[in-house]
Amino acid sequence: MNISSSSNFFGKPIDPNMAVEFNHYILEGGFPRTITIDDEAAKRTYVTGVISEIFEKDIRRRVKIKDVASFETVRNFIINNFGATMSIKSLTEALNKNGINVTRPTVTRYVKTLADAKILYECSRFDMKFKKSLSGEKKYYLADLGFYFSQNTDNRINYGPVLENIVYLYARSFNYAVSAGRIGKLECDFIFRSPAGDYSYMQVAYTIMLSRETEEREYRPLESIRDNYTKYVATTDYALQKRNGIQHINLIDHMAACRIF
Repeated sequence: MNISSSSNFFGKPIDPNMAVEFNHYILEGGFPRTITIDDEAAKRTYVTGVISEIFEKDIRRRVKIKDVASFETVRNFIINNFGATMSIKSLTEALNKNGINVTRPTVTRYVKTLADAKILYECSRFDMKFKKSLSGEKKYYLADLGFYFSQNTDNRINYGPVLENIVYLYARSFNYAVSAGRIGKLECDFIFRSPAGDYSYMQVAYTIMLSRETEEREYRPLESIRDNYTKYVATTDYALQKRNGIQHINLIDHMAACRIF
């Protein structure tokens, strides 16, 4: 995924500051026609209309969902909490706690419906200490960030899940298998497996320059992994450092150059 490729295709000017183009992509999503629309309000109307049509025609009518309100509540809850670790059990309990009377089989069906429609992608979690998948625990990422921003009037960006979502989609576009890792009490944002069977690990953060504590939080999980596969800390920082063989990369430049992990 080259974040300026759509602009090139439609003959639109590209801002020389890739960070500006990157933020456009975050807020506007990846639906190609948004590139051709200059007015911001018109962009939002277009994206909202496309997404509404996807939910109405491709999902509700095709699957014939009877309890539309219940489905939309589950859908909105997952979309608004993308990138968070959850299970069907915890999701059902959270909904019931908020007054939504829904059963686990129903939530399972709704989540499968969204995944089958390619609205959501399931990212399994893997216990790296005991070498096993964590049953039931997953992270859910969006096929396009427009699904989040079209339903929320607040355009403030929570860069943690947003950057994770972008990295997840980017790795999948190269046919990488992706999972989230746990090492004891520590979390590794991503474990990648290439089509050739090579592994790599990554921590994702907007910046590690704010404090020593932030830097330690991102490096510690990678430093606890005792193998020789490549390890990355991916940020939007331009001052890159070297530490214990871990590669610190600027995520925007890395993707603009179509480099893989």
